[in-house]
Amino acid sequence: MDFSREDLIRWDKEYFWHPFTQMKVYREEDNPIFERGEGVYLYDIYGRKYIDAISSLWCNVHGHNHPRLNNALIKQLCKVAHTTTLGSSNIPSIILAKRLVEITPPCLTKVFYSEDGAEANEIALKMAYHYFYNKGERERKYFITLSNAYHGDTIGAVSVGGIEIFHNAYKPLLFKTFKLPSPYRYCKEKYGELCDECKEDLLNRLRNILETHHGEVIGIILESGIQAAAGMLPYPKGFLKGVEKLSKEFGVFFIVDEVATGFGRTGTLFYVEQEGVCPDFMTLGKGITGGYLPLAVTLTTEEVFNAFLGDFGEAKHFYHGHTYTGNNLACAVAIENLNIFEEEKTLEELQPKISHLAKRLEEFKELPWVYDIRRLGFMAGIELRRRDGEPFPYGDRIGFKVAYKARKRGVFFRPLGDVMVLMMPLVIEIGEIDHVLDTLKWAIEDTLRAF
Repeated sequence: MDFSREDLIRWDKEYFWHPFTQMKVYREEDNPIFERGEGVYLYDIYGRKYIDAISSLWCNVHGHNHPRLNNALIKQLCKVAHTTTLGSSNIPSIILAKRLVEITPPCLTKVFYSEDGAEANEIALKMAYHYFYNKGERERKYFITLSNAYHGDTIGAVSVGGIEIFHNAYKPLLFKTFKLPSPYRYCKEKYGELCDECKEDLLNRLRNILETHHGEVIGIILESGIQAAAGMLPYPKGFLKGVEKLSKEFGVFFIVDEVATGFGRTGTLFYVEQEGVCPDFMTLGKGITGGYLPLAVTLTTEEVFNAFLGDFGEAKHFYHGHTYTGNNLACAVAIENLNIFEEEKTLEELQPKISHLAKRLEEFKELPWVYDIRRLGFMAGIELRRRDGEPFPYGDRIGFKVAYKARKRGVFFRPLGDVMVLMMPLVIEIGEIDHVLDTLKWAIEDTLRAF
C-alpha cells in the first residue's frame, strides 16, 4: 500500500480515536506521528528527533529499539507467537512467573497474567472479593481507597479511583467504596508538609473506618508510594507500612498497585522494598516488558490461591481470563527485561541520575509559575499555576502549550493537566537529563511570560 506523510496525517485525524484526547482539539493541531525509536530518542515521519521524556507513557525502561529485547522477541517469534493458557501453558510464561516470584516480596507466590495495569487491578479486586465469597463471607462488599486515586479505566478500577475529571461521568455505573483523603493534599493543607504527625492522623482515620466496617470490607487498594496519575503526589514515608499493619490487624486484604512505580521508577525495583511491605496482592505492568509489549501481572499469596482449590463441581475456580493471557512473545521479552536489569546493573546506574534530577529540580523553584515540585525516585511532577498561586483555567491547556513549545527543542512531554511530568527512560544519560530540564525551563518561561 502506497501512502504519503500527508495521507498518514489525514487518516490519523479521520479514523483514529486517541485515548485521553479531545479529538476536536487534536484535529486542529500538529501532533507528531512517530516512525521509529533509538535509545531515549523518538523520530517522527519527518525525521525530527525528540527525547522521550515520558518513556512512552511511563513504560520504556532500557530505551527504544534495544538489541537484546529485539532479539528476545525475534527468537520467540520464530517459535510461536501465541498459545492459549486456558488449559495449557507455554515456556516463557512459566519461566517469567518463577522469576517474578523470586524478585518480589516473599509472601507473593502466585502469578496471574493480563495485558495492562487496569486489568491487573481489576483481577486483584475480583480475586479479593471471590476469596471471601468462596469462604462464605458474602457480606464483604467494599474496598477502601484514596481520593485522587487512579488504578485504570475499567469499571472496577474506576470504582476504586478518585480523579474527578476522569471518573465523574461514570459514577452511576460504579460500586461504593470508602475513601481516605489524598495523603499529599491532606498533609499539605492541614500540616503544611508530609510529616509523621500527618501520617498518624491518616492511619487513625483508616483505623476508624476499619473499626466500624471491617466486617464489610474486602480490602484496601493503594498506589505504591505515590499517586502518579493525580499529578505525582507522594505519601508520607511509612504510610504504606502503616496501612499494611492495619490491614493485617483487621483481617482485610492489602492490594498494592505498582503498575507505575515498578521496575526501577522509584530507585528500587519495587517501591514496597523501601518500606518492607509484603502485600496480599501486588499488581505490575508498564515497565514489565521494558515498554515493548502489553503485559501485566497480579501477584498474590498461597492463602488466596488455596481458597480457589476444590473439586471441579464445586465451581470455586477463578472465572477470569483473556485471549492473550500469558502471551508467549510478551513473556519472552519480559524475561529478557529482567536479565538486562541484572546484567547491566540498571538500578545501580540509576542512583546518580536520581540525585542529579533532584538537584536540578531545585532550579525550577525560581520560576514564578512553578507552584509545587514533587518527586519520588526518578518520577517527578512540576505543577504550574498563575503567579498568585491560583490554578490556570482548565480550558487554557497551559501544560499542553508548554509541552508543544518543548517539541521545538526536541523533547516530547505529555502533561497531566498543568503538571509537567518527568518519567524518563532509566538509561537516559546525565547530559540528556540536562537537555530535558533546560528545555522544560525555557518552555515554561517562554510560554508563561505574559501570565
